[in-house]
Amino acid sequence: MASVFSLPSSSFLSPLKTTRFRTKFQSLHSSPKPFLINSLQLKELDPNIPEPVQTFWKWLCDEGVVSAKTPVKPGIVPEGLGLVAKRDIAKGETVLEVPRRFWINPDAVADTEIGNVCTGLKPWISVALFLLREKWRDDSKWKYYMAVLPESTDSTIYWSEEELSEIQGTQLLSTTLSVKDYVQNEFQKVEEEVILPNKQLFPFPITLDDFFWAFGMLRSRAFSRLRNQNLILVPFADLTNHNARVTTEDHAHEVRGPAGLFSWDLLFSLRSPLKLKAGDQLFIQYDLNKSNADMALDYGFIEPSTSARDAFTLTLEISESDDFYEDKLDIAESNGLGETAYFDIKLGQSLPRFLIPYLRLVALSGTDAFLLESIFRNAVWGHLELPVSRANEELICKVVRDACKSALSAYHTTIKEDERLMEEGNLSSRLQIAVGIRAGEKKVLQQIDDIFRERELELDELEYYQERRLKDLGLVGEQGDIIFWEPK
Repeated sequence: MASVFSLPSSSFLSPLKTTRFRTKFQSLHSSPKPFLINSLQLKELDPNIPEPVQTFWKWLCDEGVVSAKTPVKPGIVPEGLGLVAKRDIAKGETVLEVPRRFWINPDAVADTEIGNVCTGLKPWISVALFLLREKWRDDSKWKYYMAVLPESTDSTIYWSEEELSEIQGTQLLSTTLSVKDYVQNEFQKVEEEVILPNKQLFPFPITLDDFFWAFGMLRSRAFSRLRNQNLILVPFADLTNHNARVTTEDHAHEVRGPAGLFSWDLLFSLRSPLKLKAGDQLFIQYDLNKSNADMALDYGFIEPSTSARDAFTLTLEISESDDFYEDKLDIAESNGLGETAYFDIKLGQSLPRFLIPYLRLVALSGTDAFLLESIFRNAVWGHLELPVSRANEELICKVVRDACKSALSAYHTTIKEDERLMEEGNLSSRLQIAVGIRAGEKKVLQQIDDIFRERELELDELEYYQERRLKDLGLVGEQGDIIFWEPK
């Protein structure tokens, strides 16, 4: 009647972000010797910054993307590499602007030699092929940007089997495996249909690992919230790190402005969401709505101290074998739901508004099925927002609690064991993610079980449909006793 299982991420791409910087860089070809760097242009940079980043910064200076007035610069930060303030910066002040000619998106791909063969491909696949081709080309306009892209992130798509075993039983594991299968299937199709038939455009080997690299870069760095932009990489802007202190997402904008000495164009404009002192790191908010599992999959980190990021998805469905399938589906669709419904439950927060009504709908049977009759169609959801019958309420409690127990039994550690590991510290970045994810999911499952356990204890005290109906008809007294009217 009802089932609980993992929900794959609903969105492929995510807001702008960077991940821990690596001093090693993946290369599909031997990079040319970097050009000489003007020491005056780089005098403000930390000398410990890797040479590829210094070269990238020089390129941005030469191209006019940054100038002496640019109030931020690359710096070594706890996250690895980030942008730091060169001077005090006011909240809402514009800190960088990147002209459209430096955006990497499907439009940029369309204007290249591979544009024609990428027509009709999923946008992310066309950009992934573009990244791989530009990374291979010695004469690429983007070679200095490609050189600063990390070889991987701590996203779970890059984890080994041993590392993935640490998230055994979690929804994150099943989502990660589904994503990896998806990417592999897409690679096999694009290899057969695009790469191999066009060897003159792709005269270098592209492996599944290369394709995963490009996918991970897009997943972790692409910005998708600009007006009219569904997928966009913005060099320089994607050095900005995430911080939970930023509680808004309105920092990036598409504006018109000067893009050269005598030209105007669209600009990617980034404003500081926080007031900064000179030397402070510039932060943005990647996504307020993502769970820790989403963060781990997309960016390769979590927020262990933010309980609202800990979540578990209950997935419920109306079985096609249900005798009242058509009626239940019609009611669900009339209320914005469907045959399958997903409910994200967050730690420390109340249950989603439509969860219990949907559960009651799925569980309706026997004598309660009269509510499915057409005469009740316009009012039935209102009835489902309140207890229908003791049998119905008892059934939804049992289904949910059994599902929670089943899910909890799949983890190989307890909450206390995970908390002890986190208290002891000295965990690798990936193990820290694993422990945080599985502990968070278990806490949410325990919370759900507690809610429905308490509801089971209240079954005899709840007021059900028939009692409410009798009260409406004036047939129940103040003490709940049924009033019998005797004929005169």
